[in-house]
Amino acid sequence: MDSQTQTNQQTARLHSGTYIGSAALTIADLQRSIEFYTRVIGFTVLMQTEQTAVLGTLANGEQKPLLTLVLQSTAKPQPARSTGLYHIAVLLPSRADLSLFVLRLATSGYPLSGVADHLVSEALYLSDPDGNGLEVYRDRPRETWQWHNGLVQMATDPLDVEALLTEGQELAAGENWHKAPAGTTIGHMHLRVGDIEQARHFYADLLGFDVVQHLPGALFVSAGGYHHHLGLNIWQSRNAPRPPADSAGLRLFTIELPDAEGLAQLQQRLRTAQWPFEHHEGEIVVRDPWENPVLVTTKALTTDETVSRNESVRAS
Repeated sequence: MDSQTQTNQQTARLHSGTYIGSAALTIADLQRSIEFYTRVIGFTVLMQTEQTAVLGTLANGEQKPLLTLVLQSTAKPQPARSTGLYHIAVLLPSRADLSLFVLRLATSGYPLSGVADHLVSEALYLSDPDGNGLEVYRDRPRETWQWHNGLVQMATDPLDVEALLTEGQELAAGENWHKAPAGTTIGHMHLRVGDIEQARHFYADLLGFDVVQHLPGALFVSAGGYHHHLGLNIWQSRNAPRPPADSAGLRLFTIELPDAEGLAQLQQRLRTAQWPFEHHEGEIVVRDPWENPVLVTTKALTTDETVSRNESVRAS
């Protein structure tokens, strides 16, 4: 790579309005997964066939697709030592919404795998029936986030879940606490990668995210000063292989850009780096070094479009 190309890649950043749109998972039992994601996470089924279901929120007649489930009946849990999904992070609009999620979780009896106060957010961790990692969290106000030398300060401190549960019980009488609220989004994705520098090159230099924090064995990147849109770690996956083809796990995730100019700039960066991608009107599909497909689009996908993209984009 010549110095001018390197400079161009370092200075070309994603628009501040960039965010994660949706994700798709391979699962082994469609009805089992629908039961979990509706009863525990609070999603609504927006569309369902024998092989696929699209879930998200439904408020005032407006659908917001967030997660597509694709049936592969032979799918097995992803091996611990492999690249791929670490977790999908579901962002709730407020602490009150998080407290109602804690109430829903307690009522269901479904187990947590961890909780944390990250300074920028409060988070709970669990796995779906196929072992796919999930985080459900709420952000603290941005004005409370601390930055030093361009890096956001995050931690893994204890979280008072009992206090959240008490708040949820107090709120439940006047709330529809069985459903995830309007405004719920996929706040970030966290991936297991094989090499941090390769991950930095792809997600920061090529895609254009800003590096906002790095820890031993992990990198966090974002657009627009968010604490992170992507977490990338090698904690169990340094130089690890991709998961077997019959594994449950991540099929696809989407990044939504606010304008066509940003997409055109991204395409140019990829062409300059000779990084292969597929181009369609208003969107591209590009694979990271571990063959995770990333759909970058300039519009929020409808439920039908979400289905069609997952049918056309296959993990190679």
